Amino acid sequence: MSGFSARTGFSRTWNALSQALAGRQARGLPWVDLTESNPTRVGLPALDPGLLATPGAFTYEPDPLGLRSAREAVGAHLALRGATVHAGHVLLSASTSEAYAWLFKLLCEPGDNVLVPAPSYPLFEHLARLEGVEVRPYRLPRAHGFGLDVGAVAAARDARSRAVLVVNPGNPTGHYLHEGELSALSDLCAATGLALLSDEVFSDYAWEPGPDRVPTVAGRALPMLTFSLSGLSKVAGLPGLKLGWTHVGGPAEARDEALARLEWVADTFLSVGTPVQQALPALLAHVPRFQEALRERVKENRRQLVAARPRGAPWDVVPAQGGWSAVLRIPLEPGEEATCLALLDAGVGVQPGYFYDFTGGAFLVLSLLPPPEVFAAALGPLVSVLAAQSA
Repeated sequence: MSGFSARTGFSRTWNALSQALAGRQARGLPWVDLTESNPTRVGLPALDPGLLATPGAFTYEPDPLGLRSAREAVGAHLALRGATVHAGHVLLSASTSEAYAWLFKLLCEPGDNVLVPAPSYPLFEHLARLEGVEVRPYRLPRAHGFGLDVGAVAAARDARSRAVLVVNPGNPTGHYLHEGELSALSDLCAATGLALLSDEVFSDYAWEPGPDRVPTVAGRALPMLTFSLSGLSKVAGLPGLKLGWTHVGGPAEARDEALARLEWVADTFLSVGTPVQQALPALLAHVPRFQEALRERVKENRRQLVAARPRGAPWDVVPAQGGWSAVLRIPLEPGEEATCLALLDAGVGVQPGYFYDFTGGAFLVLSLLPPPEVFAAALGPLVSVLAAQSA
């Protein structure tokens, strides 16, 4: 069909799981959704809607980088994570997805590429494609707990690579970037001219202390251009408010040039609403209460999951350090899709590992967000199906 760009020609074919779920819903059959990723639908503490009723909500004084008061609030938020940052080095966007689009515009010509982790959340390829940019995956080896292998990053790079993207902690693998990994990656970036994009939306959700972990690359003296991304969607569990932030760091000359160019890009869109920017200091003040409740929820659900595994079962829960998900390693036969379909028949929805580009085995991905009683109700069918599939 003519008249449309190839960039928007995404596949719209339903896979077997989507078809099976649609059929189940059409028949009115109940199911427990262990794919739920929306924090506003799982009974976590909600913020007062009145926080958005700021006195100047209907005023319009646009700043391409974002209101200074909001960027200062981001700086204070990052300071609680040990980062000393300047508000002038912070850029606001409507989401991290929009920030990626801006960064791909900033760093890449059409046909250039960005190095992205695999397994990971299936978003980056679509965002890059819409900007005329390619992605080149680098594998996160299971032998490293799905941690970063700088050798794999170097092997994925070619002459048109412009940046390397890390997700810290990994989604859904839950592995944090560690100091040794960052040091080796910094050496590679400095030697090859790669910028670093660090997706830190789940960084606040560690399950236990880890002194060698990197909570954020913001505010660090690194030898390459760095971009640290996060936002209200995960930090405050408020995806509907549409506010993300990017901290720009690295050598001063490159950092300042990046900010100047990004100011032009952001001024073209002016996408962030005034009320949420004005309310940001108050919204972030309420974050600790929400995050503590979410961490306790996730840890309890993971505890239940580990405890439900029978001794000697041919499946296990992959070790992780944080985030909102759990990954199960299951037998290669009958495999991911057959197991997911059997679970759906039993009334439990999970995701197959291939959604996230897992290789080297068979995996399932479960959300740890549902209320503990809902999560517990799914464990009996989960264990039964996994036992039957392995028999």
